[in-house]
Amino acid sequence: MPYHFEFDSTHRILRCRLEGGLTDESIKEYYRAVPKFVALTDPRASVFDLSAVTSLEVSPETVRELAKWPPAMPHPERPRIVIAASPAIFGLARMFELLGQVTRPNFHVVRSEKEALVILGVPQTNYEPVATK
Repeated sequence: MPYHFEFDSTHRILRCRLEGGLTDESIKEYYRAVPKFVALTDPRASVFDLSAVTSLEVSPETVRELAKWPPAMPHPERPRIVIAASPAIFGLARMFELLGQVTRPNFHVVRSEKEALVILGVPQTNYEPVATK
């Protein structure tokens, strides 16, 4: 499962796009990578775009486990948005949202980028790859 971190420096939005198959291990790998990119960019919001995921092999147990982990992005007031176009991914993302709402009160699950932009209050974004040092 390839994932790519991008940053819109104008609006300070960090986005990660996942492509291909999503498994228990790959979602945990992604989750462990997030803090590095948050530290590099200090985003005011984050978008986790799962619209290009082609297969899903993530168990409800893994979702429960991840919801118990500390938030990958500090500052609970900052919006976190998951774009989940498929019904199965949407359901698992909503499960994560409900289980993690105490530590992630500004977490949203949407079906499209357009919905994400409305929540973020921006008309469009201009993402560029995050340069790692």
